[in-house]
Amino acid sequence: MTGRADPWPLIHEERRALAEDLSTMSEERWTTPSLCAGLTVREVLAHLTVSGSLNGFRWFAGVVRRRFDFDAQVAMRLAEQMGDSGADTLARFRSVVTSTTSPPLPKPALLGEVIVHGEDIRRPLGIKGDRPIDALTRVAEYYRGSDQVVVARTRVRGLRLQATDGPFSGGEGPLVSGSTLALIMAMTGRADHLDELTGEGVEVLRGRMDG
Repeated sequence: MTGRADPWPLIHEERRALAEDLSTMSEERWTTPSLCAGLTVREVLAHLTVSGSLNGFRWFAGVVRRRFDFDAQVAMRLAEQMGDSGADTLARFRSVVTSTTSPPLPKPALLGEVIVHGEDIRRPLGIKGDRPIDALTRVAEYYRGSDQVVVARTRVRGLRLQATDGPFSGGEGPLVSGSTLALIMAMTGRADHLDELTGEGVEVLRGRMDG
């Protein structure tokens, strides 16, 4: 990704698109289970709001407050952004659409988070839409080479990945082929997207899914 433009505009556009997709949600639909185990779509959106409102100092302060229990820190911050209703949760998310505040994470990880969690929300709700291929390609390249935020590099080690809708490719070994988004979601442990992929490496990847 060296030499590429700053990803903040892509992050902001992905946030904006997600907010628009959720703008007509009824209160009942906010309780739909997301692709993140144990979390509703509303809770995942609140988690994305945390990413746009929590700087490094506040992130570390929360970790210390929760005695370095990172899961407890995440749960605490998520609860802070839920609000009193789904509409309130969405309003809080809208307030950080153009924010450049973030926890201590690399920017490609922040772009990946909004794309992956956006799909975690959209897919169970039956919301479909094309994500910009440049943003997807950047995220796919980042995850293929990193285990920093989520175990992805290890999950696809020894496999050859090939996008059918863009330039992303990489790795050596049995082929896993499909849309860039499906490859990203599979790399990050979403088994729901495996049926959208083809190649002799798909079963290998299926065996590496969490749980």
